[in-house]
Amino acid sequence: MTVVSIFKLALFFTLTSTLVTISLQQEQPLLLNSAEQDSVYQVLSSINSATNWRTLFPDDLCSYPPHGVVCDYFTDPTTKNVTVHVTELSFGYVSDFTPNPSCSPNSTFSPLLFTSFKHLRKLFFYQCFTQTQVFVPVIPTTFGSSLEELVFINNPAFVGPLSGITRNFTSLRRLVLSGNGIHGAIPNAIGDLSNIEEITLSRNKLSGKVSVNLSKLKKLKILDLSGNGFHGNVPSSVGNLTHLLKLDLSSNGFSGKIPESLSNLQALDFLDLSFNRFGNFGVPLFLAAMPRLKEVHLSGNLLGGEIPEIWGNLGGILGIGFSNMGLVGEIPASMGLHLRNLCYLGLDNNKLNGKVPEEFGFLEFVNEINLENNNLSGKLPFSANFTAKVGEKLRLKGNPELCVDEKLSHRESVGELKKCSKPDIPNPVLFIGVSHSGLLSSSSSFLVLLLFWSLWILLA
Repeated sequence: MTVVSIFKLALFFTLTSTLVTISLQQEQPLLLNSAEQDSVYQVLSSINSATNWRTLFPDDLCSYPPHGVVCDYFTDPTTKNVTVHVTELSFGYVSDFTPNPSCSPNSTFSPLLFTSFKHLRKLFFYQCFTQTQVFVPVIPTTFGSSLEELVFINNPAFVGPLSGITRNFTSLRRLVLSGNGIHGAIPNAIGDLSNIEEITLSRNKLSGKVSVNLSKLKKLKILDLSGNGFHGNVPSSVGNLTHLLKLDLSSNGFSGKIPESLSNLQALDFLDLSFNRFGNFGVPLFLAAMPRLKEVHLSGNLLGGEIPEIWGNLGGILGIGFSNMGLVGEIPASMGLHLRNLCYLGLDNNKLNGKVPEEFGFLEFVNEINLENNNLSGKLPFSANFTAKVGEKLRLKGNPELCVDEKLSHRESVGELKKCSKPDIPNPVLFIGVSHSGLLSSSSSFLVLLLFWSLWILLA
């Protein structure tokens, strides 16, 4: 055999050996190490001890996992060895599309979650801790270098301070703690989550002033602190969150003036500051400089003043909630002129007067208008088609001087309004001359008119 033939033969055997090795690796997938597998079983038992997880899922939990357990491959940079580890744990049945392992009423929180899963990226609990009280664990400082999502939703028996569950998670993108029993103030460590994109702490029992500096959170897109007991001023550092898309501070006790720095949030499309205690400073004029707004809600704050003329650059708005704000004056017609995409308008429980702008009748996409309990007057300018389209969500009661055309009075949505009275129109009288005795009688008027008509025919 020639040297070339020998080389070709050697190359053939090398390639064949490589392909066989790859094939064997594919046929024999990497397995989760026994210690980590056992930890998964123990965690599953802690959230639902009635299920025999080891019998139900006896095989490798990365090859044949229950829904909610996700694994991934990792390569050691030094040895190049490939291993497999758990990266996501999600518990609590959400829907048929996300059938995570269901939780029992007496679910407990296993400490193994923070000691046995060094590569965990996502930890998710939905309606797991609902009856038996479970205290927020103190997370070890050694945990969380890979954690990207920490989510606890609707776990009212999950109680404790927020400081216990927040650490300097350098990779954390989503912190969602909504509808739990978490209390206390927001710790300063929140301000150091430099990669965070969402902070949702809604519907907890958090309180105190929000004194944490948020300026470092340059990637933050969602900030939701709604449904807590915060008070004091809204920190002006919120205005530095220039990538923010949603800001929800509703249902707290924030007071003072709505900070002007919010005008820097040029990307914002959802703003909800409703049901706080902001002072009598009027509707913020800086809203006019936020052209991407889709929804703005300020209801329940006695801001007072008139509705300003700020709508020319806000044509993308879909919803406005200005209820119970102590507003006075007339409703600007410019709202109906510029807000052509408007779907919801709430101006109820104010002190607005004057007529309902007829421009509202041309809002093509509107499906709810609430003008209840104001001092509006005059004739409702809407057509039959418009009132039929909006239906029962056209709310107008509590305006005693507002009336409706008789043709619309049978509509359920406007049935509580009084009918507009018809103006008294006098019978026409032909004034063709004045005699010494005054006006001509009606019969004389008819004869004279007949005479002129006859002469016109003869001369024609």
